[in-house]
Amino acid sequence: MAYDADLVERVREKLRTTEGVTELRMFGGWGVSVHGNMAVGVMRDDLIVRVGADEYPAALQRRGARPFDFTGRPLTGWVYVEADTVRNGRTLGAWISRGVAFAQSLPPKAQSRKARRAPARRSG
Repeated sequence: MAYDADLVERVREKLRTTEGVTELRMFGGWGVSVHGNMAVGVMRDDLIVRVGADEYPAALQRRGARPFDFTGRPLTGWVYVEADTVRNGRTLGAWISRGVAFAQSLPPKAQSRKARRAPARRSG
């Protein structure tokens, strides 16, 4: 399954100062974990955000959000966010912040051998 490489680059840019970021392939798309906990990803043209079970109902009420369902059974705590909704950098950043905040609220996990480290970023 293909994913939007431009959206991936925009997500990477928003995460450049976030500690503990690891990139990996997930569900046929691209994803990011923070200290081993999944946070956000890109599948086809959509952003995927892990919001957690408590925030899931409220997240579904937001414009462009729908249940994360690629197997015929929604994955509670995850939402798809339509590409058109995150064209604006501020909106994209807000959704990414939700996913990162949830991932950071969980205990860190050991890094998988399959996980690929995010490319090093130059500072300054």
